[in-house]
Amino acid sequence: MNLAELNKIARAMTAPGKGLLAADESGGTIKKRFDAIGVESTEDNRRDYREMLFRSREAMSSYISGVILYDETIWQNAKDGTPLVRLIEEAGAIPGIKVDEGTQALPNCPGELVTAGLDKLAERLAKYYARGARFAKWRAVIDIGAGIPSMTAISVNAHALARYAALCQAAQIVPIVEPEVLMDGDHDIDRCVEVTQRVLNKTFQELRVQRVALEGMILKPNMAVSGKKSKTQAGVAEVAEKTVRMLKNCVPASVPGIAFLSGGQSDEDATAHLDAVNRIGGLPWPLTFSYGRALQAAPQKAWSGKANNVPAGQQAFTHRAHMNSLASKGEWTTDQEQKAL
Repeated sequence: MNLAELNKIARAMTAPGKGLLAADESGGTIKKRFDAIGVESTEDNRRDYREMLFRSREAMSSYISGVILYDETIWQNAKDGTPLVRLIEEAGAIPGIKVDEGTQALPNCPGELVTAGLDKLAERLAKYYARGARFAKWRAVIDIGAGIPSMTAISVNAHALARYAALCQAAQIVPIVEPEVLMDGDHDIDRCVEVTQRVLNKTFQELRVQRVALEGMILKPNMAVSGKKSKTQAGVAEVAEKTVRMLKNCVPASVPGIAFLSGGQSDEDATAHLDAVNRIGGLPWPLTFSYGRALQAAPQKAWSGKANNVPAGQQAFTHRAHMNSLASKGEWTTDQEQKAL
């Protein structure tokens, strides 16, 4: 393992004013997104859509540091035969790859899940590295509900995250460690903070046990937010204050950067919250974005599967990437949001 090189890549992934595009939707998820805009989810349509994003020169070169790809996408070529990974590299961004294989029921823990994909991961990582991937992503899913999460679910998922991270570093790939506490329930923000701190503390404990070099990884956590069904929705200032306190309590300063997931927040909420946490300042790590739907909902709608809508789709993508770039520096305002439209 060349830790200096891993650290260099991790720092580039969270460079000032840049963040990650999570274009790693599974086949089922991208179908749902395409169904919503009336587009058939064929391999060609998926390629055309992602090619549109990767050829958005201003967005990719100015605001995007890296792209998380799905297995199908990393092997695809653009219409002119250029590998999609090369389009990303030519724009100055870093190609990455989602390597987990989704979730499955956790035995003896009703309603809880564990992420699969460790089998033969070392072999897959070698192939992804040869294709150009320099970082990877593994998502663990922790739900909040009556009697959950259990310590079993937290421990099993933290162990898998750490095992994945160790395998990545052995393959000279930067691991994005993503323990996501879902916002789907009716819990308030304080319950989110309580559970997320338990999850983060256990995750870093496992990372140390498995000798993962913290300087060569990126953390992708959820923010401290209220559950979608909660009667009490925390405001932007409270989200920012409690998110920063939560991270300070749990995340070692040696981690090179933190890239938040959007986790089902609206486009503008995800941007406003990112801006607010960065306005607090005085933190040991850069705080940026690793957004999927919060970056893509607008360009998907503008594109709607039509070739003549590609410029409109690229403009919408550039706009959202620009707004999140500003937010990652604590420079976003609602006025800029409107002016840029």
